[in-house]
Amino acid sequence: MTVAFPLSGRRVWVAGHRGMVGQALVRRLKTSGAEVLTADRAMLDLRRQADVEDWIAGNKPDAVFIAAAVVGGILANDSRPAEFIYDNLAIEANLIHAAAKLGVSKLMFLGSSCVYPKLCPQPMKEEHLLTGPLEPTNEWYAVAKIAGIKLAQAYRRQHGKDFIAVIPTNLYGPGDTFDLAVSHVVPALIRKVEEAKTSGGQVEIWGTGSPKREFLYVDDAADALVFLMERYGEERILNIGQGEEVSIADLAKRIAAVAGYAGGFRFLTDRPDGMPLKRLEGSRLAAMGWKPKTPLDDGLRNTIEAFRSGHRRDEH
Repeated sequence: MTVAFPLSGRRVWVAGHRGMVGQALVRRLKTSGAEVLTADRAMLDLRRQADVEDWIAGNKPDAVFIAAAVVGGILANDSRPAEFIYDNLAIEANLIHAAAKLGVSKLMFLGSSCVYPKLCPQPMKEEHLLTGPLEPTNEWYAVAKIAGIKLAQAYRRQHGKDFIAVIPTNLYGPGDTFDLAVSHVVPALIRKVEEAKTSGGQVEIWGTGSPKREFLYVDDAADALVFLMERYGEERILNIGQGEEVSIADLAKRIAAVAGYAGGFRFLTDRPDGMPLKRLEGSRLAAMGWKPKTPLDDGLRNTIEAFRSGHRRDEH
């Protein structure tokens, strides 16, 4: 369903504005005529309900994007399961409940493609949610994200709130986390390739390199999020993807080509691959008139340049 909720002239809070998606949202919102609200961690701990309620009451946002989350790759999920489930549950519950309680007009919760079953039919459709077991390597994060989706839907159903939930595919771009302890595959490969150019060593890659993933440039994702905040108003989740997948091995080769790396790769086949294939079915968004603008190689080039210039997050 198309709804009219123009952001121009509205107070819009980007919760999680220092993350990769949050930064891109702030960039995009500055072109929309919205008044962008942000709150640093030192100012506001999103895990504390009373603090979140006080902040919303004092700043009175008209709309909220929930881009705040504890995120990471396979290693981070495996080593910090309690943090991944507790912190994410607390953040989303506090934000959604406070927004409903204090009269926020519209809210968007950002899910993740890992909410779909491990052996999900491909491409993954919105109706595949909760139809099978999750991928064990990221189930803590996935469970929290599913809870956030259901919470947004529940407040819409019980209290009539215009709260929506969307599922972006794998995102990458400037502002990503390049710390190998927590990074996802694109920033991890970029860092490893850049360091191997200096050291002369090979780049190690977890798994066989055969799994296939869909990647969307983060500024395209931010454009889709703003597009949907202004036009979408249904309980049903909605996928955000670009429609093509690439194997991890091919992704590594493309990063190497863009970065100018001529060394080799060593695949650690005793390490987990994760889901064999992940691609979102995005026809509903496409039918609304949105499509991405950034080819993969261009996005990788921008991300590599951001890494080289220090525009990244290396903190844990």
